[in-house]
Amino acid sequence: MQAQMLAPAAVLALWSMIMLWWMAGTRFPALAKADRSKAPKKDGVRGRDLEGWLPEKVMWKAHNYDHLMEQPTVFYAAVIVLAIMGPEALDVTLAWTYVAVRIVHSFWQALINKVNVRIILFSISSIALTILAIRAVSATLFFDPGLAPS
Repeated sequence: MQAQMLAPAAVLALWSMIMLWWMAGTRFPALAKADRSKAPKKDGVRGRDLEGWLPEKVMWKAHNYDHLMEQPTVFYAAVIVLAIMGPEALDVTLAWTYVAVRIVHSFWQALINKVNVRIILFSISSIALTILAIRAVSATLFFDPGLAPS
């Protein structure tokens, strides 16, 4: 069951790289077309400095990529703990739910970005992640060596 528990994490890692390339594929052409006279006037410009200079629809992909580098760090930790401790079917289901909703969230944010729907998607994924984290804590604090996976 370890592979089944780790598979959603692997898919989310790959999805994060897809978002990276989608962001780059929209940002680089936008940078080439952008009015240089309105560019941020400082050295060491970061992605957030491009706000207001590049079109919003271009920045949406970058925002989503940033989000995939934030909350999912908790997801990866919980998944690894559960994979080591011996996941149950519910853990795998919660992990896939988290990943599926995060991918839908990515498409929504990158293409449409209506906050009322985004908050619902974020809430659903956050609930799944919270339950996963609780189950990871439970699996470690209340571990019974007699029930350890073989």
